[in-house]
Amino acid sequence: MAKRRFHDSLWKPAGQAINEHQMIQEGDQIAVGVSGGKDSMTLLYVLNEMRKFSPVKFHLHAISIDLGFGVSLEPIRDFCRDIGISWSQVHTKIAPIVFDFRKEPNPCSLCSKMRNGALHITAKQMGCSKVALAHSLDDAIETFFLSLFYERRIKLMQPISYLSRRQVTLIRPLLYVREKTIIHFTDAFRLPLVKNPCPQDSHTQREEMKQLVVGLEEKFPGVRDRILTAFKNSNPDYLWKRP
Repeated sequence: MAKRRFHDSLWKPAGQAINEHQMIQEGDQIAVGVSGGKDSMTLLYVLNEMRKFSPVKFHLHAISIDLGFGVSLEPIRDFCRDIGISWSQVHTKIAPIVFDFRKEPNPCSLCSKMRNGALHITAKQMGCSKVALAHSLDDAIETFFLSLFYERRIKLMQPISYLSRRQVTLIRPLLYVREKTIIHFTDAFRLPLVKNPCPQDSHTQREEMKQLVVGLEEKFPGVRDRILTAFKNSNPDYLWKRP
């Protein structure tokens, strides 16, 4: 009954994104980056449910990057055990390097690069050719405005992209899903979450863009969905590559 409640807002758009962009093929070994936040826990749950009923057979492996904040990731471990998915924790010193050694005034970029590098390397070591990331529609819109306002360029978060250096393909199955849907879903299904320990959380340029989009939605109801349609209809193709 609870799943049916999220049919149009979660299951349908996630399935649509996967099918439209041919994200998953027969026999795929997919690493799911799981931080313990609402987005990644929802992604893991959704892909695991889809795996049970999909005619396309694929395998999931959850990977959590321990940034070195000293936060327990046991809730992720227990959740993966309960739903029958293998889980790997990668211990790193990313937080001490970024905050203590480098003392980065704008730490998000370096942290993201190091975290993603650790995730991609681990995925390859585990035999995974694809990495699933939990970016939502709100993330895609915020990224668009970030690149426009701060980088003076137009850049869209791609549903699927190939990293030739790492030889892994990134997929974003939740890219058509609203953040508010993910929030409601984690509450309804009582998914265990790990609080983000980063001192920069909620104090970033991305948070500014999030508040901007909230304001736009209040003034122009439905603007997120119209922006998604604009992304899909973007031309030339390098803005949003079609399969």
